[in-house]
Amino acid sequence: MATALANRAASDRSQSLLKLSFNFLRSFSTASANNPTTTASSSSSASKKPKRKKKKNLFEVAQFLPNWGLGYHMAKTHWTGVSYQITKINLYKDGKHGKAWGIVHKEAAC
Repeated sequence: MATALANRAASDRSQSLLKLSFNFLRSFSTASANNPTTTASSSSSASKKPKRKKKKNLFEVAQFLPNWGLGYHMAKTHWTGVSYQITKINLYKDGKHGKAWGIVHKEAAC
């Protein structure tokens, strides 16, 4: 009984290894088959712009912070030397928009 289980486990291992090797080879064959078609259609895809990831607003960032980010310094990525310390947040019903109040902090230019 033990030898039968050992033989079955060995055959299952060899079958799974065989499946993995076929999947590995299939990934190469599909990648090489797609490359010539993509180079031919690259001129048509050049007219299509890639989608940009939507940036999050203040409320979408603050919802994951403790106490909705009250007391945290927040700034947009393109602001240099300026941030706001959030003092009050008033959310609308959807939870993604609202009003926010804060104290502006500017770096001193010495």
